[in-house]
Formats: sequence, C-alpha cells, structure tokens
Amino acid sequence: MKKNKIIRDMNIPDKDIKFPLENYDRLCFLKNIITSPNIEVGDYTYYDDFENVNNFEKNVKYHFDFVGDKLIIGKFCMIASNVTFIMNGANHLTESITTYPFAIFGQDWKDAMNGKTYPTKGNTVIGNDVWIGYNATIMPGVTIGDGAIIASNSNVVKDVEAYAVVGGNPAKEIKKRFSKEKIATLLKMKWWNWSLEEITKNVHLLTGNSVLELEKSTTK
Repeated sequence: MKKNKIIRDMNIPDKDIKFPLENYDRLCFLKNIITSPNIEVGDYTYYDDFENVNNFEKNVKYHFDFVGDKLIIGKFCMIASNVTFIMNGANHLTESITTYPFAIFGQDWKDAMNGKTYPTKGNTVIGNDVWIGYNATIMPGVTIGDGAIIASNSNVVKDVEAYAVVGGNPAKEIKKRFSKEKIATLLKMKWWNWSLEEITKNVHLLTGNSVLELEKSTTK
C-alpha cells in the first residue's frame, strides 16, 4: 500500500493511457492500441504518426496468422511515422526455379507447395530503449539490440547490435553510442526493468550522458 502511495505521489505517467499528451492524438503508448495477438509491445513504448496512430498496424506488412511469426517490441521505444515492418509472409521460394506462389491461387495449382515450405527468418525483435526514425523499414527476422538508433529512411536487413547507430540502404553501423565498457554496464543495469519509482528518481541521470553517475546512483 505504501509503495502504491509513493508512486501516486510521484505523479508518474500512466502506461495504460492511449494518448499520454493532452489534446494530442497522434502520439500513443503503442501497446494500448494494438489489436493483433502476434504483436507484443512493452510499457511506455510510443508511436508518433503524422495522420493516425492506427496506421501502425497497417504498416506491419505481410503479417499473416498462418505464418505464426511475431513482432516483439520492448519497453521505452520511440517509433516515428511511416516506420514499416516487413514480416515473413512476404517471403517466396528462392532456391526453386521460380519464385512465383502458384499454390495460393488454388485449382490445379493448389498442390504446388506439397512437401515444401516458404522460407522464414523467425520473429522480428526490437529491444528496449530503441529509437526508430521516420520512414525506416525493418525486414523479417531482424533483431535490434537495446539502446540502438535507426536513422530515418534506413532499410534494416540484418541484426543491429545494442547501442549502435545505423543508417542507409542497406543499413550499416555508423557508430556506437558509448564505449564497449559503458555499453556492458548499461546492458547489465537494464534500467527499463527498474521500478517506476527508481526510474523516476533517476530521470535526470537517464537523460544525462554519464553512465558512471547513473551507476553510482543505483549502487547507493
């Protein structure tokens, strides 16, 4: 009871609100508008859209239930307008003579895929505290590590390491946000899993650039 009172006294933003900015309905806490059971989104991840936040699921392309792949997005991510996720339903046979999907049209073509399966690269996984810029495209089966930044208009075709900044088509690493040692410290901390009280007490450090100060604060 006391803990809940502290949280209320701290006036922490409500993770279960659709639109956390007053009088603005083009930015939402994403998990609260998702309808697909194959999309999972963590707390406080937001999506900003120039027109309508419901465009998010429209921009998750080729996401067919029968394929079974998931789009998994962590906590505290920032996703800009026009970000597109291409899922495994877009895949065609690539080792065969033709890539044409005869079987989906049925009739005498209905058995064309007997004994065969379309290629799949598994789930698409976005870590925590990931910023995906305007008009970026994420291809099937990609994993983006915690703390990464995806530049606007990037086409991400392979995994992105934690705290890397990538950009381009295809996206390539531009730099790391921190040194190897600081990244290891941050990945060990996993601040996004802290209690809301702990996060709130340390927001001034989380928005600073001293990993050491943040580490000291959490070990007191």
